[in-house]
Amino acid sequence: MSIDKYHINEKDIDSVLNFLKLTDPENATPEMAIALLEYLQEQIHDLSHSNPELLAEMYEKFKKEKKPSN
Repeated sequence: MSIDKYHINEKDIDSVLNFLKLTDPENATPEMAIALLEYLQEQIHDLSHSNPELLAEMYEKFKKEKKPSN
């Protein structure tokens, strides 16, 4: 999925809202959850242009962590 095709959805908002309730209850609002999702999307997009090597490293780490354990 390309970054241009991702649309923030209720499931993602709910997930981030739950995270905020645990980490920052005073700011745990749907608006803050949406703002955080938009911010993270922008940061990853910027990283793909400014430091693609770091983004590739992050992806490799992600793949290793997602491998099913035998």
